[in-house]
Amino acid sequence: MLNQFEMTSRERVLSSINHKQPNSVPVDLGSTPSSGISAIAYNNLKKYLGIKTGSTRIYDVVQQIAIPEDNIINRFSIDVLDIGRTFCEDETEWYPIKLSDGSKGYYPTWFRPIYNEELKSWIAYKNGEAIARMPEGATFFDQIVFPYEQGYPKDFSNLSKSMDRVLWSAFAHSPWDKYNSKTFWFDLSENAIKLRQTTDKAIMFVCGCNLFEWGTFLRRMDNFLVDTYINQKNTEKLLDALLEIHLDLLEKVCHHLGDVVDIIRFGDDLGMETGPFMSKDVYRKLFKPRHKKLCDYVHSKSNMKTFLHSCGSIYRLLPDLIEAGYDIINPVQTTAFEMDPRILKNEFGKDITFWGGGCNTRTILNGNSEQTVREHTLRMLDIFSNGGGFVFTQEHNILPDVPPQNIVAMFDAITTFNGTK
Repeated sequence: MLNQFEMTSRERVLSSINHKQPNSVPVDLGSTPSSGISAIAYNNLKKYLGIKTGSTRIYDVVQQIAIPEDNIINRFSIDVLDIGRTFCEDETEWYPIKLSDGSKGYYPTWFRPIYNEELKSWIAYKNGEAIARMPEGATFFDQIVFPYEQGYPKDFSNLSKSMDRVLWSAFAHSPWDKYNSKTFWFDLSENAIKLRQTTDKAIMFVCGCNLFEWGTFLRRMDNFLVDTYINQKNTEKLLDALLEIHLDLLEKVCHHLGDVVDIIRFGDDLGMETGPFMSKDVYRKLFKPRHKKLCDYVHSKSNMKTFLHSCGSIYRLLPDLIEAGYDIINPVQTTAFEMDPRILKNEFGKDITFWGGGCNTRTILNGNSEQTVREHTLRMLDIFSNGGGFVFTQEHNILPDVPPQNIVAMFDAITTFNGTK
C-alpha cells in the first residue's frame, strides 16, 4: 500500500517518470498502440461489465485496436490519454463492420478492405495496390508489400512515397490518418490544448520515428538483418534518410506540442524472444547515434519525455538506450530472455521508467485463473513500483483470447495495491 496524498493523474505519471514515489501507481490503458485492447476483447469486456452504450471504434486498423471510452477510462482509473482519441469523435467518420467473432465494431470511413473469396481474406488497398491482408478469422492485417525487397534504390528522393506503400504508414492510426489535411497542425495543437485543459490526465503523443523497424518494413526482415552486418553502407544511407524525415517531423511536433504534451512515444522493436536482433556493436554503430539525435532534439526543443516501445529481450541494450536519452521503455516483456523483472528494476530502475511489465499477456492474462492474474499482478506491482520509475500497463495489447474477468481481476489488483479497495 502506497502513501496517500493528493495528486492529479498528470502529477502522478510525471512524478513516477522522474523517479519520485507517487501517491499511487499510475495506470495506462490505450494511450499507445502497444498498451491497448483489441476490439474483440473490448466488446467482451463491455458485455461482462454490463455496458450497453457507446461503440467499439477501431482506431488502429492494422492491429484492430479499440479506443477505450470514457466509462472504461473512469472505471479503471486510467491516468494517461492519447491526443489521437480527440480526432475520433465525429460519428459520421465511422461505419459498422462485423468482427471475426461476429461482434460489432466500427472502422474509419477511409478504411475499406475488400473480401477476396479465393484467398478467404480481407485485402486492403492503397492507390489501387493491395498492400495488406487479413485472413478470414484472423485479428491483424499483415504486410504484403516490401518496397525495397529486391534492393536499395540509387537514391532516397522517393523514400516518403515508398514508405506510404507500407501498411503502417498507409493505414496509420489517429491522428496521423488526418495528416494530409491542410489544417492538421492547427487542429492537432488545438485538440492538445483542449485535452490538457479539460482533463488532469497525462497527455501522450504517438509519433513513430522508427529506424530499425522501417528498415525491416522496406527491405523485409531477413534482408535488413543481413544488411546490418554485410551491407552497412546502404543501411546507413537509408537510416540517414529516415532520420532526416523524422527530424523534420519532430521540428513541427515540438513547435506545436512541445509545451502541451507530457510524453512522446517512439517505436523500434529491437528484441526477439532470445535476445536483441543485433549485437551491441551493431546497435552502437548504426542505431544508437541516430536514436540519440532524436532524443536530444526532443529534450532540447520541448518539455516532453521520450518513450520507446521495443518488444523482446533488450536487457543487453538497455544501458545504451539509456545513454541515447530514452526516459521510458515499453512493453517490458518479462518472459523474454534475460528480462527478469527484479534484475531490470535493480539494475536500471533509477535510470529509466518501465511502462509495462504489469501483467504478462502471453500466458497469465489470457490463460490462467482470476486468482493467478491477481497474484501475478500484485507481484509485478511490488517489484516495479518502489521509488517510482513505473507506469502500470500489461505487456503489450490485450488480445481477443483474454477473458474479460481476467482484465477486471488485473485492474482490481492495482486498486488493492494502491490501497483504495
